[in-house]
Amino acid sequence: MRTNRESSFRVAAAVLAAVMLPTVLGPAAPAGAGQGAATTGTVVTAACTTDPATPKRQFRAMWISSVANIDWPSRTGLSVAAQQAEFRSWLDLAQQRKMNAVVVQVRPTADAFWPSTLEPWSQYLTGTQGGNPGYDPLAFMVAEAHARNIEFHAWFNPYRVATHADPARLVASHPARRNPGWVFPYNGQLYYNPGIPAVRAFVQDAMMDAVNRYDIDAVHWDDYFYPYPSGSTQIPDQATYAQYGSGFANVGDWRRDNVDRLVQEMSQKIRAAKPWVKFGISPFGIWRNASTDPLGSPTSGLQSYDAIYADTRRWVKQNWIDYVAPQVYWHIGFATADYARLVPWWSNVVAGTNVQLVIGQATYRVGASGQDAAWQNAAELTNHLTLNRAHPQVVGDIHFSAKDVRANRLGGMDRVANDHYRRPALVPVAAGRGGAAPPAPTITAATRVSNGVSLTFQRGGTTTPAAYAVYRVDGTTTDPCDLADGGNLLATVRAGGTTGTYTDTTAAAGGTYTYVVTALDRRHHESAASAGRVVNPGSGGTFTVTVDNATTGRFTASGNWGTSSFSAQRHGANYRFANPVAASDPAWFSANLPSAGTYRVEVWYPADPGYNSATPYLVATTTGNQTVTVDQRTGGGQWRSLGTFSLAAGDRNVVGVSRWTTGTGYVVADAVRITRV
Repeated sequence: MRTNRESSFRVAAAVLAAVMLPTVLGPAAPAGAGQGAATTGTVVTAACTTDPATPKRQFRAMWISSVANIDWPSRTGLSVAAQQAEFRSWLDLAQQRKMNAVVVQVRPTADAFWPSTLEPWSQYLTGTQGGNPGYDPLAFMVAEAHARNIEFHAWFNPYRVATHADPARLVASHPARRNPGWVFPYNGQLYYNPGIPAVRAFVQDAMMDAVNRYDIDAVHWDDYFYPYPSGSTQIPDQATYAQYGSGFANVGDWRRDNVDRLVQEMSQKIRAAKPWVKFGISPFGIWRNASTDPLGSPTSGLQSYDAIYADTRRWVKQNWIDYVAPQVYWHIGFATADYARLVPWWSNVVAGTNVQLVIGQATYRVGASGQDAAWQNAAELTNHLTLNRAHPQVVGDIHFSAKDVRANRLGGMDRVANDHYRRPALVPVAAGRGGAAPPAPTITAATRVSNGVSLTFQRGGTTTPAAYAVYRVDGTTTDPCDLADGGNLLATVRAGGTTGTYTDTTAAAGGTYTYVVTALDRRHHESAASAGRVVNPGSGGTFTVTVDNATTGRFTASGNWGTSSFSAQRHGANYRFANPVAASDPAWFSANLPSAGTYRVEVWYPADPGYNSATPYLVATTTGNQTVTVDQRTGGGQWRSLGTFSLAAGDRNVVGVSRWTTGTGYVVADAVRITRV
């Protein structure tokens, strides 16, 4: 529970433990293939065995807390540049630890890390609630995470209003100030009253504002619904119960129904708005004890069903959520709540449902002062993940929190990485949420460059995938089993347009490798594998690269160039066109050529009788630009050679299409192919 995790202003972890709980793949390289040649590989079939240390799919994440500036921003009042640099460093850490998601707190206390139309800017950005930070943090964070193909789970707290109990300290425009009957104080904090229907509708609207406006991957809640009990102090909602509680035998059943309605309604709204956005909840690790309920776990601690009115088990059985991430924050062998007994219990709860089980890990306890002796053992955390392997319902882990992942006390995270996160992993597919694997992509180039091997790949069909997965196998033959686990997975790459690129900087100069690429949809369904491309040792030999007008980062043109998919003779999804003009306004195709030499340059364009009869193609040779004119009225829908040219090594604009022509009709820029000869 976040009572553990946000200890700067809640009950300390030691108090909780002491008080609360005791209560594809293609033909071998042909003989004679030159050094550095990119060819196709061979299919070999066999029964597959997998390495549990390199799973193909595993959810790996860390919580990034903003409340009380626990993780990010590290303090209030940082400049925009400093805030952004700090967040990028957290993403760098996630990449370093081969994580594929971050869970970021964007609504910590009924406030917002985006320009919400309903709630004020969060005080944890500037130090002043309602203070504009000068940029849109949520838009920035989502874009930065997706650039690294890391999922962004937006973490909201539905009902917490403030970590103090004085409404007068809230900004004057705060909804709690404008609707004072919506809130109650409890144990030194302010909460929205979950029993008021208007409150329930409002907090959903406040969160859906972010869902609708931003490209988040999931909505995430933790364990704050009704407040955790404070001694014998009663929650001050008796009048609300009297007004809305008819038909319920007791206040506990009514409170649980209020929370159930919140969960069910939010689930329905998310799925109606964006079916690919997941909904996950991270509850306290104990639902009920078996001594209270035969369906409960073999534990003897605080029961979230009874204490905070969270019927987590029902949410799972009703498939209202997509993943449950119980905070199993106790060590293996802890008598009151044994990790080794809770994980099997939660596995049994999700069995037969569409809900995935992700375990919330108490990374903050490893090596921390005052923790039990078990947490002074560097192997405790890695032993948790090893135990998880025996329960296939467990699809991954979330670590609390980012600063503790970075601290790596006792080398505990190093142990986890070495034992369980050796290779990247794909995010598990969310069951029951639709979607389908895209067509297999095509590797259009696999070339040795100065810092490794450069790959370019093209989508299959007309559907643009969300991402690509890049695999590398030693040697010139591949087997379907090579993709059965994550042992050969190099990286995942966010898709941009119809093509993608990746540079394998770990490729040894003397190595012979076969590369394979697959495509992934937004829900992480994986396509069949592309044909393999073999790259042999050395930097010489055959080089070929295809650049389409939609190749990310490889095509530039002014706003005078339009985009069309009219002609079926096009290369890829579309092409660019412009009217001729007596001025220099070329569209350029760039490429990274591995070495100086003689290259054949070919062009692809759709032909039409109304297109230009003398389209100028510019080739940037070692002696300057050379111009070759092409009649684009005929000969389209195929590769047309412009000739061979002496080209320099390096990454630069190589082929351009100029508008400066005396001919009439559109000039077209579609694709080029450059091959060393």
